[in-house]
Amino acid sequence: MRFAIFGDIHANLEALQAVLADALKHEVTHYVCLGDVVGYNANPHECLEIVRNLECPVVKGNHDEQASISEELEGFNPLAEEAINWTRRQLTDADKQWLRDLKMVRQVRDFTIVHATLDTPHKWGYVFNQLDAAASFNYQHTQVCFYGHTHAPRAYIRDGSVKSQFLDKLTIEPGKKYFINCGSVGQPRDGDWHAAYVLYTPGKQQIELRRLEYDIWTAQDKIVAAGLPQRLADRLALGK
Repeated sequence: MRFAIFGDIHANLEALQAVLADALKHEVTHYVCLGDVVGYNANPHECLEIVRNLECPVVKGNHDEQASISEELEGFNPLAEEAINWTRRQLTDADKQWLRDLKMVRQVRDFTIVHATLDTPHKWGYVFNQLDAAASFNYQHTQVCFYGHTHAPRAYIRDGSVKSQFLDKLTIEPGKKYFINCGSVGQPRDGDWHAAYVLYTPGKQQIELRRLEYDIWTAQDKIVAAGLPQRLADRLALGK
C-alpha cells in the first residue's frame, strides 16, 4: 500500500498531471487530497474533475470554500480575490456543490488530513512554527497528520517538545507524533518552483517528498490568456 498525498493544486493542470504521472510510476495504490483544488491558476474545473474522478479522500481548503459560495469574500488579498471571482465564473453548479460538501478534517486509515489546523480548521490559520504546530498536536488523535495551506513542505515532530525540520525523507518512529506539510502541487512558496507532493508507505513507515518539473510555461500562458493578473503567472517561476 502506498499513498500519494497532495494538495494546494490551485487549478494548475500541468502540475497536477505531472504529480499523478509520477505517482503512477511509483505504484501508488491510494490518493489523498489536502484541499485548495481551485484558485489562482487557469484550470479550476479540469483539476476539480480529475480529483473528483479519483474518488479519494479530500478535505476542504479556504479557496475551495470561497469559490463555492456567492457571499462577499473575506480575508483574501486583492490578487487572490480577483482569482476567486474569476474561478466562481468557471465552475459549474455541480462543481460548487462538490466543494461545499467537503469536510474540514478526515481520518484516512490510521492518519488524519486537514487543510489548515486541527484546533480551528474553519478559521484557516497557518502553521509556520513549532508554537503553531503545538496547538494542532493537542487535537491530533493519530500518530500522523498531513496538512497544507502554507505551500511549503515541513515536518513538525512532537517527542516531549515540538521540533521542526525540512521534509525530505522521513521514517515514522514509535512514540512520536508527526504534523506534516506536503507542499503545494500548483503554487509552491518555498523558493522552489517544482510541483510538490508526498509518497507515504505505511507498511515501511516511510514518507518521501517528491519535487517534479512540469510544463510551467503552458500554465503561465493560460493564466495570461484567461485575463488573470500577470503576477500570478510570474510567481510560479519564483516558487513564491
